[in-house]
Amino acid sequence: MAAATVEVTWDVEYVLWAPDCQQRVMIGINGRFPGPNITARAGDVISVTMNNKMHTEGVVIHWHGIRQFGTPWADGTASISQCAVNPGETFVYKFVADKPGTYFYHGHFGMQRAAGLYGSLIVLDSPEQPEPFRHQYDDGGELPMMLLSDWWHQNVYAQAAGLDGKDRHFEWIGEPQTILINGRGQFECTLGPARKSFEKLLNENVETCVDDQKMCSDQEKCLRRSECGPYCPRSQCAPVVFNVEQGKTYRLRIASTTSLSLLNVKIQGHKMTVVEADGNHVEPFVVDDIDIYSGESYSVLLKADQKPASYWISVGVRGRHPKTVPALAILSYGNGNAAPPPLQLPAGEPPVTPAWNDTQRSKAFTYSIRARKDTNRPPPAAADRQIFLLNTQNLMDGRYRWSINNVSLTLPATPYLGAFHHGLQDSAFDASGEPPAAFPEDYDVMRPPANNATTASDRVFRLRHGGVVDVVLQNANMLREEVSETHPWHLHGHDFWVLGYGDGRYDPAAHAAGLNAADPPLRNTAVVFPHGWTALRFVANNTGAWAFHCHIEPHLHMGMGVVFVEGEDRMHELDVPKDAMACGLVARTAATPLTPATPLPPSPAPAP
Repeated sequence: MAAATVEVTWDVEYVLWAPDCQQRVMIGINGRFPGPNITARAGDVISVTMNNKMHTEGVVIHWHGIRQFGTPWADGTASISQCAVNPGETFVYKFVADKPGTYFYHGHFGMQRAAGLYGSLIVLDSPEQPEPFRHQYDDGGELPMMLLSDWWHQNVYAQAAGLDGKDRHFEWIGEPQTILINGRGQFECTLGPARKSFEKLLNENVETCVDDQKMCSDQEKCLRRSECGPYCPRSQCAPVVFNVEQGKTYRLRIASTTSLSLLNVKIQGHKMTVVEADGNHVEPFVVDDIDIYSGESYSVLLKADQKPASYWISVGVRGRHPKTVPALAILSYGNGNAAPPPLQLPAGEPPVTPAWNDTQRSKAFTYSIRARKDTNRPPPAAADRQIFLLNTQNLMDGRYRWSINNVSLTLPATPYLGAFHHGLQDSAFDASGEPPAAFPEDYDVMRPPANNATTASDRVFRLRHGGVVDVVLQNANMLREEVSETHPWHLHGHDFWVLGYGDGRYDPAAHAAGLNAADPPLRNTAVVFPHGWTALRFVANNTGAWAFHCHIEPHLHMGMGVVFVEGEDRMHELDVPKDAMACGLVARTAATPLTPATPLPPSPAPAP
């Protein structure tokens, strides 16, 4: 099948929107929130002409899960793969949708993802890249993607200022006001009953949403501000409904672009079969509910095998003590031969998602994910290099920071990709060495850091092209006693094999032999549990500069990440667009024509 080109033009701009029935300023695309869905077929070219219509800030867009082979400047990471696109400027993202799967896109400059800059990206299979489970759901059985997010009424600029505050001026962002499903939720009301035993324990002010048609004609509140409540025709917070026909099997794609929250999805009266994770096939397994961390995506098969009616879909917070009422959507049975039926709320109470602190249940789900047997591609037998990354919360000059091996990531004015492409790395950032690749052997991961003073650095790991790299993510105690958080880590430009998980401190002598090298799942996002470790392996076969970071937005803002530079001896071969790199040193030296750097001696690594 010949590849097609999917071309779209987007205006990224501020919008007034009421995603949870309360109007706020958000970042939208073409005047709407969330951003438009992109659907392409594997092998197609996606071309997005992005116009920055915001008056006061730059913008980039990251295509989460797209590996960007040959187009690393299109990865959309400010100061790493490109310059931020300034107000009034245009940038064209053009890349290949390299493999089928469930993906999404989001802002990757400041905290713009938390401001609403995101949307779904679906890559369909092709004859050249078929999905092995395609025959297991009916023709026409692809439901709309379920894109999950969390939402604060405080704007992201105030959030960032609080995170950057010194000493007593530090302010944590707190728990979100609302969980959104496809950009919709309800604040201080719930579509279902407001139970004293559950919803009101999370928010004592929550009530059952009221269908008040008088509100729908309110000129000021509804027609101008869209603060209509969920049941008005013009509502921007209307219930999300997934329509099915009894007896059919459907594919439901689920992705999480949350800023903070680990979520759980549970469908009343229905089981789900997990078949895809982060665009990779997994051995199918059946679940009652599904945990999903920020940055992850799944496909599940859903059989409409109940009596025709409406059923609740609950999305609740896990991993943190929740103060946010679960989001609700509706699974509605119809006859398949007519327009969707009028909205009918399900009978009975919505299912309650598992307890927020049931970590063992979360581990059991995560450990169940294995590569699909008939498409399994085991990892290389051994690694050329090992990197151990200790996640800690620290202080730096009176400010709270997240650190990796006691170093908090800062980013340079000149993107790493441009610096290496033009041979400016010795001037653009600290190229005198790499960040620490390990941490002290006597470090106690169960205790707060004894030395809670960290340093900041913009150094990068410089990986041999084609090298096999093992990374062990080591979680540790925070500054408070007996507190360790869950962190989902996302790698740009790659999939990696998840070799294993464990509790306590990783010990190569004790744990290496027990890692799974037979059928580990391929992912682009992996979780490291409290006081635990996660072992990964990937091949450094993608020339470019790639972020690897915690996908919790405030944690990345506070320095929780590293950068891998691969194939620096090949950087000069890249046809990098000039407008991707026209900032920092590249911009200041523009009076002197810049040419790509002189090639280094060729790497002995094999070609990808």
